[in-house]
Amino acid sequence: MALVNPHGKEKVLKPLLLTGDELVSEKERAKSMKQVRLSSRETGDLIMLGIGGFTPLTGFMGHADWKGSVETCTMADGTFWPIPITLSTSKEQADSLSIGEEVALVDDESGELMGSMKIEEKYSIDKAHECREVFKTDNPAHPGVLMVMSQGDVNLAGPVKVFSEGTFPTEFEGIYMTPAETRKMFEGNGWSTVAAFQTRNPMHRSHEYLVKIAVEICDGVLIHQLLGKLKPGDIPADVRRDCINVLTENYFVKGTTIQAGYPLDMRYAGPREALLHALFRQNFGCSHLIVGRDHAGVGDYYGPFDAHHIFDQIPEGALETKPLKIDWTFYCYKCDAMASMKTCPHEPADRLNLSGTALRKMLSEGEEVPEHFSRPEVLEILRRYYAGLTEKVDIKMHSHAIGK
Repeated sequence: MALVNPHGKEKVLKPLLLTGDELVSEKERAKSMKQVRLSSRETGDLIMLGIGGFTPLTGFMGHADWKGSVETCTMADGTFWPIPITLSTSKEQADSLSIGEEVALVDDESGELMGSMKIEEKYSIDKAHECREVFKTDNPAHPGVLMVMSQGDVNLAGPVKVFSEGTFPTEFEGIYMTPAETRKMFEGNGWSTVAAFQTRNPMHRSHEYLVKIAVEICDGVLIHQLLGKLKPGDIPADVRRDCINVLTENYFVKGTTIQAGYPLDMRYAGPREALLHALFRQNFGCSHLIVGRDHAGVGDYYGPFDAHHIFDQIPEGALETKPLKIDWTFYCYKCDAMASMKTCPHEPADRLNLSGTALRKMLSEGEEVPEHFSRPEVLEILRRYYAGLTEKVDIKMHSHAIGK
């Protein structure tokens, strides 16, 4: 059996990253172009376009594709796409740019030249409408809503040429991988069915249990962590990487998992983001996506299993990658094992449930974490991380106290 096809009608990866002489030539041309600054989210999206993670897109979306993606999860040509991929700027800059003009795309934080785009369209959107459709709320307390409401007032659309993958290949050497690279690894392992495990947190016992269920079903699992930006208080990617490494080394059969990372920021779009996660995992070669409780959620904006239900609402054949829907998992003292709502007959009082927020509070305040929530090797890495944060705070407070 072969791996799943890349997304789209042509069923082939479409990486837009330039190399060799073409890259040198286009970067030189871009020096004379007007610059459009990219937010962190837009830079991540551009890199995904570059490596083929957003196949079959060829650039940032025009109005018809934006509207279709927002309202029906379908682009103008019928391609399934659940969250719009757009680039915005100020009205003043948009007015200074002409249709057909090429612009240089520059990361706003680093100043790096990331690519170029030929402007085919300029349009304004109803940001609140996008938020209500995609996030199911327009409350600016939602981090994804804040991201959209803070963007420029005019969207620029057109095909892109991508020059760089930013710092991801060097900063996360060994785990940052392109779709072509993960597919090659899967094929080298003889895998045809691969489940993706999406994570933006260190893996604890419940996450370990989800992945082991998938290992029983599929040839292997891609533990695929987000390397872009999160909300304040979340665990950094390098710490998560170390936690995942120590967990898989000690508690998984060798050759059943691969850890990799991808360059996006979290949108916290809950069910819609679960669909996007499945879509680009198809490009990475995964036949399944593990979907647990409150996938890609934040706060209380989504029901715990809304991300399960949304896969039943999309058109047949919209995605080749299918969800592995797994119920709420936990450690049960009476079962003396990891279990789920489907397998454990006992009362809530017999179960160990601990949220990521509660765990972070315990670790940051030096409290004992209940046994069975996390493997000791993982907790040791997290304790060292939080101890380092405490030292930094103490040093900063001391510096202020002595007037430095």
